[in-house]
Amino acid sequence: MAIAVDYKLYIEVNPEIRFGKPVIKGTRITVYDVLQWLAAGMTHQEILSDFPQLTEEQILSCLAYAANKERTIKVA
Repeated sequence: MAIAVDYKLYIEVNPEIRFGKPVIKGTRITVYDVLQWLAAGMTHQEILSDFPQLTEEQILSCLAYAANKERTIKVA
């Protein structure tokens, strides 16, 4: 089994950046942006080609962040 990426190393929430949405540290690229690109069918390589400032670990951290959010959702 693969070891999950620690998204806290790559994702931050800062009210001064993108209205406090979770972003990849050092960028203005939101977790939502990356998830939308993946959902639209972009490969990791295509994202890295379009946004060379990103790394594979940062893309994986967005997935890990989303998985953690899903795990912690409370159903009323």
